[in-house]
Amino acid sequence: MKKEKIKKERKKISKYAMGQFLSCAKDYKTQSILTALLVAIEVVFDVLIPLVMTQILNIIGLPENATEFTFYLELADTKTPIFTVYDRVDFVLICGGIMLAFSVLALVCGAMSGKLAAEASTGFGMKMRQKLFYKIEQFSFSNLDHYNTASLVTRLTTDVNNIQFAYMMVIRTLVRAPLMLTFALTIAILIQPQLSISYAVAMPILVGALAIGISVVFPRFEKMLKKYDQLNETTQENLIGVRAVKAFVREDYEIERFTKVSATVQKLQLSAEKVMVIAFPVMNVLIYAINICILWFGGNNIIKGGMQLGELTAFLNYSMQIMMSLMMVAIILINVALSRASMQRIGEIFDEVIDIADNEDSKDIMPADGSIDFCDVDFSYSKNADVLNLENIDLHIKSGETIGIIGGTGSAKTTLVQLIPRLYDTFNGEVKVGGVNVKEYKIENLRNAVGMVLQKNVLFSGTIRENLLWGNPNATEEEMIHATKVAQAHDFIMSFPDGYETQLGQGGVNVSGGQKQRLTIARALLKRPKVMILDDSTSAVDTATDASIRAGLKEEFGDTTVLIIAQRIASVEDADRIIIMNNGRIEAIGSHSELMESSEIYQDIYKSQKGGDIDG
Repeated sequence: MKKEKIKKERKKISKYAMGQFLSCAKDYKTQSILTALLVAIEVVFDVLIPLVMTQILNIIGLPENATEFTFYLELADTKTPIFTVYDRVDFVLICGGIMLAFSVLALVCGAMSGKLAAEASTGFGMKMRQKLFYKIEQFSFSNLDHYNTASLVTRLTTDVNNIQFAYMMVIRTLVRAPLMLTFALTIAILIQPQLSISYAVAMPILVGALAIGISVVFPRFEKMLKKYDQLNETTQENLIGVRAVKAFVREDYEIERFTKVSATVQKLQLSAEKVMVIAFPVMNVLIYAINICILWFGGNNIIKGGMQLGELTAFLNYSMQIMMSLMMVAIILINVALSRASMQRIGEIFDEVIDIADNEDSKDIMPADGSIDFCDVDFSYSKNADVLNLENIDLHIKSGETIGIIGGTGSAKTTLVQLIPRLYDTFNGEVKVGGVNVKEYKIENLRNAVGMVLQKNVLFSGTIRENLLWGNPNATEEEMIHATKVAQAHDFIMSFPDGYETQLGQGGVNVSGGQKQRLTIARALLKRPKVMILDDSTSAVDTATDASIRAGLKEEFGDTTVLIIAQRIASVEDADRIIIMNNGRIEAIGSHSELMESSEIYQDIYKSQKGGDIDG
């Protein structure tokens, strides 16, 4: 019962999220209103055409020697003359001209409404996509932990397209269908009240079928969209890791995995759409049944003289308009059901509370220096005091110090340094940079003062120059070359025919792992940060290059505090101090020589990497 309640709550779109959707449509309000107005005018002309056709068919029953032909507006028991013509051909030509004029006017209104609807819906989709992307860009790391990349991509593409299409149908078709239904039904009843009884039987059946169909379709579309996430994730993983797939000859396995997910999406899509497949034949059967009834009773009325041929033809036309309007309503409701599932998924992003943001009293200052203080810090990814990833961290680093951090896999080395630029917030305690709590800085100022080379090196499509300028868009040529020289990247860049204008593929696929690491270090150095964090960022370079990078940092950026996370002792043994992490705690801290005497863990790591005994 509790699970059902939770599930039901999740299906609600919050007022805030709905407000975000409405704000996306606000800039295109004029186009939306004009679309609806033009559609209404188009419907009026479409409804009037059968009335004019009635007049042409009615003169068939007049004697051949008739000399007076009057255009009557016949509704219910009233018969209002509009104009009289004294020649049969002229009467037909005039009525035909009126029908042509109405058709042209309906066409013009339809074309204009289509153009405006396209402008409104695509603009609405663009605004929604921008707002959604902007919100995701504001996410903290902990917010991003709630969604995988493929899911976010699906929401930015497929879900936005679903809502955009539904919006166009709402401002156009959802206006047209009810108006057409209302006008056509009203005129049909006024023309022949007795024949209109057939609608009283058919319409409740159609409405009931629609209600059942929508209730069945919606949860199926929800499942289908979730599976789309998995399909996108599989595709994304395969394309990013295509080199690994080929290296391990796993093409057949990946094809089979993709085929299974794709088949599941197809199955769920068929499950949702088969309701539509069943619904439309049922509606067609009802339409034809109604038309047969109309022809049967209408034909008998014509034989008895109680009805004219033109009236029966007009009634049949209005019958088709009524039924087609109902079918349009069915299509709209099914698409609205699909868009509702998409709106919920996008609403989740809009409702996501960004847990790391500037406070109202955040100081618009830069850190005075690169000193770092961890004061009794606890941290938990799950925000659960019983599951701490960092515990009792008390650490004080002076500005300009070089600190090495080593430890086993899962010892929380990366977690520790991610608290410095406030990528995550502490659970207990506080982190200070330059003597000020990181929560008191404006996030932009804090992160501009901290250069961080992440464990997973990321380069973007574009030139090497464009990637380097991420660190500082205003950097001069000399500053850029200086940074690449310190990072030991300048020489290999110049070995390319296009030098700094060399195009990088997505993710930097056309450079080696070591080259990628050196480019990301150079990019971070261009910030001239107060604190530099290298998270296992020289693991793919040889020891000589690693040593040159560290020497360059010490010589050229001596006032910068440098934190080096590394797996090999050679990368940190000349650091001022080395921190040994173990299970989220600081196990020991000291210089290389101090730890060689006091720390068994450090001694074991040293022995495993250097070989032989310690004395040797």
